[in-house]
Amino acid sequence: MPADIKDLERLTLAAAAPAAARPPAARLQEEGFCVLPAQRVAEVTGADPKRLAALSELWDDLPPDNHLRDGGHYRFRRHGSFVQDRDGGLQQVPHRAHWQPTTYNALHGGMERWFEPLAPQMARSPDFAALVSGLGRFFFGQRPAERRWFIEAHSFRIDTAEGVGRPTPEGAHRDGVDFVVVILVNRHAIRGGETRVFQIAGAHGVRFTLREPWSALLLEDERVIHESTPIQPDGEAGWRDTLVLTYRAGGFLSPQSHAAPAAS
Repeated sequence: MPADIKDLERLTLAAAAPAAARPPAARLQEEGFCVLPAQRVAEVTGADPKRLAALSELWDDLPPDNHLRDGGHYRFRRHGSFVQDRDGGLQQVPHRAHWQPTTYNALHGGMERWFEPLAPQMARSPDFAALVSGLGRFFFGQRPAERRWFIEAHSFRIDTAEGVGRPTPEGAHRDGVDFVVVILVNRHAIRGGETRVFQIAGAHGVRFTLREPWSALLLEDERVIHESTPIQPDGEAGWRDTLVLTYRAGGFLSPQSHAAPAAS
């Protein structure tokens, strides 16, 4: 972990600045990440924040993550996959395993992890589609040459029933994609859950806490690594709900995409 980690007021100020000041595209290009308040997310994507908020109740029905290698029972999740063409719409693809190489996830990499699919109410929601595709259009603006995104959506709940919940048990990491979006859906009766973003090519980092429902952290995955600190109950058992979206060109991560070349 980089040694020079600072709280930077400019991060919060930039997130709350008027739309005309340092637009999200400029912040992402300059620093490899940016934070958007909920209203700015709505402006960028065209998604209605009130209708998005109505989806929050779906986080009450997330099944346990049965693949945690640290022996914990604090994570609940669902998973879905989509393809977005630059000139077309967003299409959900048949349910598939989530896979990462160990180079990006030393704890859970190298194995195909099958999670329960996204709730149909979410996967078919026009508001969810507007959010995902709106962010995809924004990222096409960052990568003009790309024609298609392969998108994975993860709905997470981290709870404190065991005393401590770990949003990123693998520690500071990359996801092996082009862009990552972490959207805070809800925080309830917790302490912690601080987000940390570090430069890959440098020794600087920032730390902050997402608190506003449906605010978002956007990351250029090739330039930064990220993590969220553990959460603890604040007077009662609590939880942290997030929606994580990843955008990758060239296909979904899979064992086949990272297979060693055959010997000649």
